[in-house]
Amino acid sequence: MNTQFILDYLWALQMNNNREWYHANKEDFKKANAAFEELLQALMLEIGKFDSSILHNNPKDLTFKIVRDTRFSHDKSPYNPAFRAHISSKGKLPVPVGYYVMIKPDNQSFLGGGLFADMFKDATKMIRDYISQNGEEWERVIHAPEFEKNFTVQGTALKRVPAGYEKEHPQAEYLKFKSWYLEYPIKDEELNDTETFIAKAAEIFQNMKPFNDYLNKALAGFQMPTR
Repeated sequence: MNTQFILDYLWALQMNNNREWYHANKEDFKKANAAFEELLQALMLEIGKFDSSILHNNPKDLTFKIVRDTRFSHDKSPYNPAFRAHISSKGKLPVPVGYYVMIKPDNQSFLGGGLFADMFKDATKMIRDYISQNGEEWERVIHAPEFEKNFTVQGTALKRVPAGYEKEHPQAEYLKFKSWYLEYPIKDEELNDTETFIAKAAEIFQNMKPFNDYLNKALAGFQMPTR
C-alpha cells in the first residue's frame, strides 16, 4: 500500500474541491481509496493482537464517504478531503466505541477513540450514570501514565452539572460532558513510512483500549435509534 499516494491525492482534492476535478480524476480516487482500505486491513491485523473483536470486519464497510452534505452548511465545497474509518466490534456504528482513523492533509490527521456523537441522549445518560457510580475506575483509566502522556479527554459539554447528578461529585466536570472522546494528532511526515505508521497507530490504539472498554461497559445494552 502507498500511504503517500493517499495523502497526495487528498492534497490535490483539497486544492481542487469541485465536481469537475473529482470526476476527471476518478481513477486516482479509486487507487487512493483502495490504498486506504489496504492500510485499514493491515492496521486491523495489528489491533487484533490485543482486541480480536474487530477482526471479522471488512475494511470496505468501515469507511465514510468523502461527499459532504452541504444542505445546512455555509461551506458548499462538495468533498471532505479526508479518508475516515471507525473500527469496532460492530463496524463503523458509533456504538460500541472503537478506533477512529482520519487521514487528512496539512497535519490534520488523527487517531481517535471514544464516543464522538453527542446526539444520542440515551448513550450520554448511560455514560454519565456509569461515571457517577464508577468514578474511581474512571480516574484509574484517565490517570494511567501512558494515557496521560498521550491523551486528554475531549467532548461537547454543558456549563453546569445536569439535573439528577451531584454538583459536588468528584467527577462533576466529566458529568457535564455529552460526548467523551480522544484525539491523537498525526503529522503528514508520519505517514511517509507505512509500516512505522501502522506500528505507531496500533500502539496508540492499545493505550486507548481501557478508555474504550470503560465506555463500552457503560453502553452495554444501548440500542441505536431506528430511523
